[in-house]
Amino acid sequence: MAASPDTVEPTRRDILVLATGALGAVGAAGVIWPFINQMNPDASTLALASIEVDISAIAEGQSITAKWRGKPVFIRNRTAAEIEAAKSVPLGDLKDPLARNANLADGADASDLNRSAPDKENFLVMVGVCTHLGCIPLGQQGDFGGWFCPCHGSHYDTAGRIRIGPAPENLHIPTFSFVSDTKLKIG
Repeated sequence: MAASPDTVEPTRRDILVLATGALGAVGAAGVIWPFINQMNPDASTLALASIEVDISAIAEGQSITAKWRGKPVFIRNRTAAEIEAAKSVPLGDLKDPLARNANLADGADASDLNRSAPDKENFLVMVGVCTHLGCIPLGQQGDFGGWFCPCHGSHYDTAGRIRIGPAPENLHIPTFSFVSDTKLKIG
């Protein structure tokens, strides 16, 4: 069977051009890969992506501070009075009525920031950085018995919500879950 006059048979030159192009693409990928790979997070950063905290030793009314991603995280075992004080505040009285909590649905209100684990609502988990300029608030102080930022005078209540001062938002809530009755996983 003869080839049709419109069909061009590949020549040796065509095969060499294709092979050279493929080899060049593999070589370019080999040169570029180290530059792309260096943009991945460092192993030490990945190691801090999540932490587990033992909460069994936190008595009612006590707080501990854990370090997560280079920031302090306040974990407080709230008393029944603190929980009721937080629930009794009308949303209209709050400076920031939105709950920025990765554990809640978008647009949730800030009536109580720890609704992600209703059976453990006594445990409050918050990033311990003031939302004004990044200072570390002092615990169980201020006008509302929550946290007080001494840098510029922001007062947070017992649920970490901004009540007075220049801070624009409530204390942030990290993603967390209860692994067991005595372990909390942050991140």
